[in-house]
Amino acid sequence: MIPVADISFGELLLLVFEVFLFVIWIWILFAIISDLFRDHGLSGWWKAVWIIFLVFLPFLGALIYLIARGNGMRDRTIKAQAEAKEHFDQYVREQASSTSPADELHKLADLRDKGALSDAEFEQAKAKLLAS
Repeated sequence: MIPVADISFGELLLLVFEVFLFVIWIWILFAIISDLFRDHGLSGWWKAVWIIFLVFLPFLGALIYLIARGNGMRDRTIKAQAEAKEHFDQYVREQASSTSPADELHKLADLRDKGALSDAEFEQAKAKLLAS
């Protein structure tokens, strides 16, 4: 192990650059592997061939994958992001439109206090609300 005092500034910059390249490499591999399993048009055998190719010839395999399947990779990523956004938007719409029974009771009490509902109508609406 090299003592810290013996590392020059240039060696430190080179180390930071090497770590940066390693992180980018791992990121690319994860993107390729996740795209492989996101693609439902590719058979399991072809997925296994690509994984073996990425394990034994990683740089060449990744380069060939990005060249050969890059456009499809982009399309699948855009489709997955659009589906995730649609699910999120649907969830937000459901949560925004739903009201709790406590909110409904509060509204009924306000209407009764303002005189818009009689006591009998209030009790009937309250019983219906609590029954559901």
